[in-house]
Amino acid sequence: MSAVVLGSANLDLVYGVERIPSPGETVLATSFASYPGGKGNNQVTAVARAGAHVAFIASLGTDAAADLLLASLRTAGVRDLVRRIDEPTGTALITVDVSAENTIIVNSGANASLLDLTDTELSAIEEAGLLLLQLETPLATVLDAARHAKAAGTFVVLNAAPIRDLPQELLDSVDLLIVNEHEADRLATQLDPARTSSPVTVDEAVRLAGELIRSVPAVILTLGSEGAVVRERDSGSATHVPGIRVTPVDTTGAGDTFCGALVAALDRYPSDLVDATRFATVAAALSVQRAGAVPSIPFEKEISDFRATH
Repeated sequence: MSAVVLGSANLDLVYGVERIPSPGETVLATSFASYPGGKGNNQVTAVARAGAHVAFIASLGTDAAADLLLASLRTAGVRDLVRRIDEPTGTALITVDVSAENTIIVNSGANASLLDLTDTELSAIEEAGLLLLQLETPLATVLDAARHAKAAGTFVVLNAAPIRDLPQELLDSVDLLIVNEHEADRLATQLDPARTSSPVTVDEAVRLAGELIRSVPAVILTLGSEGAVVRERDSGSATHVPGIRVTPVDTTGAGDTFCGALVAALDRYPSDLVDATRFATVAAALSVQRAGAVPSIPFEKEISDFRATH
């Protein structure tokens, strides 16, 4: 099997701060660095580093930022299906405070031009075992890719982030939905406007995932340090995979690391969603102990060694 990721690629501009500024406030940075980033780029790198063959469909400019991103992808062993267009490469302005919390502002740039999938891109999706999508690229393209994958029998994974209202046609094409507690709550409210929101404990996450599997066959609801809840419609089962307690340095990209590692695990063992979630949980825990999105993504051996000793 193999995987395809369709998504965004940005240059991350990361400022370390004592605390994230309030509206109208100026703070001095304690550090600055730039890294490859973007949800699609982070996730495809995580897939590759976790040991799976993967291709990336994305849109970059013709600038120095694009050159840096492409070099990073090639180093990771990602098959490059990236378009180069006459637009600036996407960027993200990220602040990270001393407790590892962050804020992120994204300028889509070339990502917004990822439209009208080509025959080569569609063929890659048809031939893949899995397709991983997010929502930082045009929704029409995400829908087109998911619909095409579904028709070809490719397993479709949607990380519904950043969350927005989703057409039912997209949900109908999804085999596995990955959302955090905030995204799950927003999507559940879209599906049932009369529902009442409540704080998302583990028990509430099990119930909330149960609401979402009315629209998709399987859901993973991530809970940060509390781990994740896996719920599958066919079996009716719900499993809580506990989080791994670590001291975080930078949580940027942890969710993307989770998604990519999960897809790599499913590429190897497609029928064991719970164990794939355990593998992804370890990958995310390792990632938050290092700075930067792509630089923090662990390799397969690191993940396997950690699992073997814990």
